[in-house]
Amino acid sequence: MQNPKLFLATDHAGLEHKNALRDYLLEFNNHRYDVIDMGAFVLDETDDYPVYIAKAARAVAKNPTTDKAVIFGGSGQGEAIVANKFPGVRATVYYGGQPSIIDLARQHNNTNVLSFGARFVSTTEVIDLVTKWLVTEFSAEERHVRRLDLITSLEEKRFWNRFMNVIRNNNK
Repeated sequence: MQNPKLFLATDHAGLEHKNALRDYLLEFNNHRYDVIDMGAFVLDETDDYPVYIAKAARAVAKNPTTDKAVIFGGSGQGEAIVANKFPGVRATVYYGGQPSIIDLARQHNNTNVLSFGARFVSTTEVIDLVTKWLVTEFSAEERHVRRLDLITSLEEKRFWNRFMNVIRNNNK
């Protein structure tokens, strides 16, 4: 059986974090994930994050149940927006605060992309939180499965009919 893939991507703002995480994972992830670096590879303050983030998100979209990505940008917000444009991708942002948000993102939302605001976190935080995120399982509770199915229906353009049925049922 093939290992799941973990894609890494960044623009200039997260290059140092991405490289440190890549090196850490290649040494210590015990081959649980095949780590694939999608760039950026050099510090270029004029680079455009959508180019690199889209590569990683497109790759996750091919196998959204097994593959994951960790992406970086100055705030992590734009990067998550780009990633969430791809069907099957569920990106969340972390730029400091309560680390328990990482647990909730996996347990309740089955996130497969973690976007860091590189200007607001340390490399040590990134490594610790990615390690935690990778081992936290989706709870598969009925309510969370139902909600993710509604999100999937949006991606499949069958959302409006389904959404209207949910609204009708909730207004009874």
